[in-house]
Amino acid sequence: MTYIRIQHPEHFHGLPVHTPAPSLPLPAADAVAWRLECDYDEQTDFGVLWQQFLDTVDTARVRALVIGPWWREEYTPFAPVVELIVAHADRFPALRGLFLADVVGEECEVSWLRMCDITPVLEALPLLEEFTVRGCGQEGLGLRPIRHTALKSLRFESGGLPGDLVRAVASSELPALERLDLWFGSSWYGADATVEDIGPVLSGGTFPRLRHLGLQNSEIQDEIAAAVASAPVVAQLETLALSMGTLGDTGGEALLNGQPLNHLSSLDLRHHYLTGPVLDRIRAACAPAVVEGDEAEEDYGDPDDEPERYVAVSE
Repeated sequence: MTYIRIQHPEHFHGLPVHTPAPSLPLPAADAVAWRLECDYDEQTDFGVLWQQFLDTVDTARVRALVIGPWWREEYTPFAPVVELIVAHADRFPALRGLFLADVVGEECEVSWLRMCDITPVLEALPLLEEFTVRGCGQEGLGLRPIRHTALKSLRFESGGLPGDLVRAVASSELPALERLDLWFGSSWYGADATVEDIGPVLSGGTFPRLRHLGLQNSEIQDEIAAAVASAPVVAQLETLALSMGTLGDTGGEALLNGQPLNHLSSLDLRHHYLTGPVLDRIRAACAPAVVEGDEAEEDYGDPDDEPERYVAVSE
């Protein structure tokens, strides 16, 4: 079984990620994506770290922020970080990219991150263009339907995305949205979204500028593939990702029997349970689109029973 190893991004919002340190000179405020994280060895509270950042960097020119681990010893709730961002939103008029909870497994499992409702961040930053959030619903991750006219990229990386959050995304007014990625995750960690929850997205009328759609890391990947096969939104897409989940031949056949996908530049099917012949047929049918699909994952469980299949990111 292959798990996707979440890693810290080297670039975010088109900028190199920079973590300030006392021993390093400060780059120009608009030249990097600033990564703020609590260093376990230094034992500095995030509130103190945040104030130091406000005092030493020209935040009026900051274009991108990445929030890493925000606790010192015990995992603490994310809500105080959201409160700080909202309280000082006026200090960041140039901010266009924000990544909340850039935390990897060595620091904390994604399902342990103690998240919160992140809607106030979007409300406080009406010019934000790229928003990425990591975390699971069982630890409080939430979103309310919102209207945001500048957001171009929205990404939720989760091992257990709650259905109410998915419904909130689908109910939001995001007229500029070009990229949407949803990692659904495992029911063991709070994933309870259904295909019906993404119905407004699949209809094509919700996000008129959408060019990339990622419906990934799902235990219902076959059902999602079947819905995508006839979804009007596909005609407007340039790239499509159905990777990281339990996609098997049932979903593969649905894609083959559905609308043409050869207008895409790429179809991402990595981490799948397709047999070789079905994957080969998908590649042939989608040409000249690039179909990304590595070797199939192994089914677990009793061969006489339903196979056990796993998403790439859960705990």
